[in-house]
Amino acid sequence: MASSTHNPSVLLKRILSLTEPAPLLLVSDTLAQSSYFLVQEVIHNVQEYQKSKNSGVIVFVAFETVNKPRYTDIFIDASKVGFTKLPEAISSFLPTPQTPVNTSCRNVIVIDSLNHVPRAQLTKFIGSIATPHATILATLHRDMNDSPYEHGLDNYPSAIELLHFMATTSLDVTPASTISDDDELNQQLSKLQIPRGLNNTTFKVSLTYKRKSGRELTYDFKVDYNTHQYYQIMDKKDVDENALETPEMLQGLTTFNLSTSAKQKAAKDQVELPFLEAQSLTAGGAIVYEYEKDDDYDEEDPYEDPF
Repeated sequence: MASSTHNPSVLLKRILSLTEPAPLLLVSDTLAQSSYFLVQEVIHNVQEYQKSKNSGVIVFVAFETVNKPRYTDIFIDASKVGFTKLPEAISSFLPTPQTPVNTSCRNVIVIDSLNHVPRAQLTKFIGSIATPHATILATLHRDMNDSPYEHGLDNYPSAIELLHFMATTSLDVTPASTISDDDELNQQLSKLQIPRGLNNTTFKVSLTYKRKSGRELTYDFKVDYNTHQYYQIMDKKDVDENALETPEMLQGLTTFNLSTSAKQKAAKDQVELPFLEAQSLTAGGAIVYEYEKDDDYDEEDPYEDPF
């Protein structure tokens, strides 16, 4: 778990309320715990915000859903529209890219399953519907294998690898309480035998959040949909790593001052890594070396390229 000076529960609340900017919010689930209640939690927070602002539209793109959810403003059946015309149909209900961004307006594109999008078209599809005016809230089923009929993609990344690379925020959903033996649970699920306690309103969420600096923060939470409360889960190792630093801990070790102030800790977390440029949805950061005049290099060879 990466250290941070902010409260992880507050960060999760900001993400699920769409206050934290995230062009693509990826939710991965399994048969043991569906993403349904987590998506409902996001919609609950968005609707609470819309009551005060009276703005924003929720577009639901259905690959698996038959009936229109009650919270949906626009329902698009992908099987009727067709995959090639789907990006155009989605964009028609949202502001144009030339429209100035309204930060008080929260538009959401809910996609019930990205497993039906061909891997070769996945990045193009996400890039075609991505817009600064809306957040894409998409679900991927982790226990569904990629299609074996996609020829020529033997060395191509899996769908979940591609989406984890593209998304700045990923949420992996798992049951809060399961059978202690994972192999036994997987065996039962493979036979479509659902044990009691799964797909509950209380579940675990593993958050992976990418900062602009390139740092990755990971936290585990227990989410209660009934009360809309989030509780951070920390094991003993995490508690030891995040133990508060006190001057008494460093006394007698050296004559130097090894303690770190709160201001220094905050400055450390805000430092952006110099080798990673800002990421976009369709392109990753590039490794860049900025040559400076004070850098030391061999001047004997006049034809040597210092870069």
